[in-house]
Amino acid sequence: MSELIRTFIAVEIENRDVLRKLIEIRDQLVATGADIKPVEDENIHLTIRFIGEIPAGLVKTLCNEINGVKYQVFQMHVKGVGVFPNISRPRVLWAGVAEGADKLVELAKIVETIVRRLGVPPEREEFVPHITIARVKGSRNMDKLVKLVINLADMDFGYSNVTGIHVKKSVLTPRGPVYSNLCSVMLQ
Repeated sequence: MSELIRTFIAVEIENRDVLRKLIEIRDQLVATGADIKPVEDENIHLTIRFIGEIPAGLVKTLCNEINGVKYQVFQMHVKGVGVFPNISRPRVLWAGVAEGADKLVELAKIVETIVRRLGVPPEREEFVPHITIARVKGSRNMDKLVKLVINLADMDFGYSNVTGIHVKKSVLTPRGPVYSNLCSVMLQ
């Protein structure tokens, strides 16, 4: 039986100032006392495509395919704080992408073509570029949380370069997931 590897494809937040601001805002959301699970500092990223558990052999094929992706380096403007699915029932707290979102969508389409060709089932949801910063676990202090999210709707985190795509492994542990790079392709 081949080992299954929990896999996803992501871009990193390469600008340290943008990452620092994301962490500050995440901490402000936590400080509301709402029942949320923050994403750990080292795990903050933008997921292009969650794949799930796939055999180790398929990971190798995926890396070979991703290696063939040709795309130009670009900037993303990280701006705004919001929630999925909606403000009356928040489950995921995220930072948005203004400028560069179209390029992330294009990149996601290229990646989607690759993963579909490898037999990975299609995503249920349409790709919306966002950076998850916390997940809502319960309804405690929801009013405070919602008020802060609304106040942060136009928060400007700054610009970050997108210079690579990373195929990542996710190992679930009691303390939270641990991510590591399986392979990366640098953009031109």
